[in-house]
Amino acid sequence: MAAPRAAIYILAKTVFFQKNTRSLPVTFLAYMKFRIACIVLLIVHGAAFGQKKTDSLLTALNDVIETAARYDQAKIQSIQQLKQLTDRLPAGDLTARFSLYQQLYEEYKIFNYDSAYNYARKLQATATSLNDPLRSDVARMKLSFILLSSGMFRESYDTLQQVRVDRFPDSLKAEYYCFMARYYYDLADYDNDQYHTPGYNVLGTAFLDSALRLFPPSSFNYNYYSGLRNIRIGNREDADRYFQTLMRDTTLTDHELALTASTLSDNYIRSGETDTAIQLLIQAAIADIRSSTKETAAIFNLASLLFRQGDLQSASTYIEKALNDAFSYGARQRKIQVSAILPLIEAEKVNRVESEKRTLITYAAIVTLLLMALVALIVVIFRQLRKLKIAQQIITEANIKQQEINHKLTEANKFKDEYIGYFFNGNSEFYAKMEKFKRNLETKVADRKLEEIRLLANTINIKKEKEELLGNFDRIFLKLFPHFIEEFNTMFSPEDQIQLKENELLNTDLRIFALIRMGIHDSEKIARILEYSVNTINTYKTRIKNKSIVPNEDFEHRIMEIRSI
Repeated sequence: MAAPRAAIYILAKTVFFQKNTRSLPVTFLAYMKFRIACIVLLIVHGAAFGQKKTDSLLTALNDVIETAARYDQAKIQSIQQLKQLTDRLPAGDLTARFSLYQQLYEEYKIFNYDSAYNYARKLQATATSLNDPLRSDVARMKLSFILLSSGMFRESYDTLQQVRVDRFPDSLKAEYYCFMARYYYDLADYDNDQYHTPGYNVLGTAFLDSALRLFPPSSFNYNYYSGLRNIRIGNREDADRYFQTLMRDTTLTDHELALTASTLSDNYIRSGETDTAIQLLIQAAIADIRSSTKETAAIFNLASLLFRQGDLQSASTYIEKALNDAFSYGARQRKIQVSAILPLIEAEKVNRVESEKRTLITYAAIVTLLLMALVALIVVIFRQLRKLKIAQQIITEANIKQQEINHKLTEANKFKDEYIGYFFNGNSEFYAKMEKFKRNLETKVADRKLEEIRLLANTINIKKEKEELLGNFDRIFLKLFPHFIEEFNTMFSPEDQIQLKENELLNTDLRIFALIRMGIHDSEKIARILEYSVNTINTYKTRIKNKSIVPNEDFEHRIMEIRSI
């Protein structure tokens, strides 16, 4: 605060305490300038101070996240101690067992849905064994709470319908009314429309009014639910007053602080004060972690606000923590909420990376152009004195670049080169054979040696030529795809996998799909290459696909995914 105050003091002294005499209009103008300057300085300083506070809180939150496992371990140890007490209870002491089950439920209700649900059911069973209607209703209310926390609105409502609130003492009535208020408020938030939401908010507020009449005016519950009620009816000033009273209370537990800060943040979100809302959500998230609360919306809402402000790194970190908490707890609706925003954050991160890459490429291009211009300038200046040396340098650099380009092209076109070489080699051998055959044939014809011509014609073994052609194809293909057979067989059950004969590289089944992997999908072209009919090729393909454990429509797509070397 020292620097801004000093600046304001200097400005005031300059305007008002100069020795020369000023007229009234000039003094008034100077006064107005002074007021404006003060306001600007205070706004700038306030913004800087607020950002510094936010950064400090984010650092604290990151530190707490790193040590979250220690808080969870302490929670688990506390739960284990209660379980040990339960195990040592006599089988007939149902009253004490009900009390311990209730404590275990309270430990689990914000920590793990499945375990909390299990102990809520145990509470019901124990209350039934005790034949105690009041405890049965308490157990039903606990069960309803955990069902609602998991997003099971219908099941929660059906369970609540069985509760006889008229036999509750005031403390349980207040708890019941608060729970009903939360039920309708959650329904309002879930529907989030102009038709049902207003009615649900009215019902929730009516139940809160009933609860507030039963709470002591100075209690946490009274202040918290009074603030919540005022938020829901749009009275943000009164809501802020109740919650600020709680925020100043140093006796709040971590869970109470988290509830207060998180709900108060909603008040600031509604009024557009996002920075203050973020600071409150950070405090709530820290308190949630310290109390091992997994059923929480604070860190999720924090990630959402940071995402809107463009802080993708922090948003990504906190949305992952929110997702882990949602899965750890088992809250269905929280999983849906987190899963909806997570892809948006990740997509924006990818967009940022792509944008940065494009910026770097632009900068690299500009730098390259500048370097080229510099080199050109040097060449012009020293052309006469260092012409030979510069020429050699240019040639050397060009050769290096050309070698790099050639190397990349060689790698990129290896597939084409192998088969082009294969076909040129095959054609060369074929033309040599044909040339030799032609010369022999012309000699025999000239000498009219018909019998020798017939014998010469018989020396051409079409079957052997075809086998050699296919063998060459098999070798080249397996050179490019050395693991083709193994990966092909993974798409079949063991009894249907292809077993090659001795000295056999590929068989007809494999060749058909080898050609497909080469990019030849037309059955007519495959039939011409392998010298089969189109129907035969289609029959082979259908038979092989029907044996596969991969769906027929995905089979060829899986073939195309087999990688070359």
